[in-house]
Amino acid sequence: MESIKVFCPATIANISCGFDVLGVALDSVGDEMLVKKTKEKGIHISKLEGQDLPLETLKNVAGVAGLALLEKSNYQGGFEIEIYKKIKAGSGIGSSAASSTGAVWAMNQLLNEPFSSLDLVKFAMEGERLASGVAHADNVAPALFGGFTLVRSYNPLDVITIPSPKQLFATVIHPQIEIKTSDSRKILKTNITLADGIKQWGNVGGLVAGLFKQDYDLIGRSLVDHIIEPVRSILIPSFDAVKKVTLQNGAIGCGISGSGPSIFSFSKGEETAKRVGIAMAEIYQNIGIDYDVHVSKINSEGIKILN
Repeated sequence: MESIKVFCPATIANISCGFDVLGVALDSVGDEMLVKKTKEKGIHISKLEGQDLPLETLKNVAGVAGLALLEKSNYQGGFEIEIYKKIKAGSGIGSSAASSTGAVWAMNQLLNEPFSSLDLVKFAMEGERLASGVAHADNVAPALFGGFTLVRSYNPLDVITIPSPKQLFATVIHPQIEIKTSDSRKILKTNITLADGIKQWGNVGGLVAGLFKQDYDLIGRSLVDHIIEPVRSILIPSFDAVKKVTLQNGAIGCGISGSGPSIFSFSKGEETAKRVGIAMAEIYQNIGIDYDVHVSKINSEGIKILN
């Protein structure tokens, strides 16, 4: 192949208790990218629609991630990239991760897959480093592997895939304000109490066990964040009200998606997930903040080729 068009899914990271280690891919929203081989060495971003983001290779997450792959490749040519952003930057559902992973996954396909999925995670993390100042993998891993992923270790990098219960649906509301990941990380505490750590570790273990067992009640009981959410929720208008109505309308759990401002909830069944979305929307309608709502099943395959 000389060119390839791909769908790059949005992702929910942290998933309440799993700061920087847990993530999940969504099926209903994502970016599209067209990547072409070129004879000229390097990465050239020729088109970017949907968001006001830089075309310069070293200032764009797709360009930086692509260069990381090229540096480890024997390929003597380069790539031209067109990016069609459907995920808004700063939305908290993995906008930078979609661009980073889409670029390296497509390039790897065009080179006949010399790199493993774990290699691609490492390359895509360089895009995340540009976006947030930290090379985290909790968005790029599920985008590449699909479904739920656990980053067990960063050094060495170790990513574990986790099965998704068949009836689990996500509802995400994005209030139209922007919170930069780099800014939201600055307000976090760098030390926690042992008591908070124990509660958080218990919830991470419970959430992973609940996903494997397809135990929706256990999943819901484990979607509790004692450390990050109390701090970051202050930046999100009416967060507590949104969380309350999601649970009242049948969601099994609710939390901040990534660094915010998006709020996610999980529900058993699509009908409940849609009802939760309506309830979320009413909160922002009443306070006059524009929003987007996404209801999605879990994307089990990650990035995929488009015809």
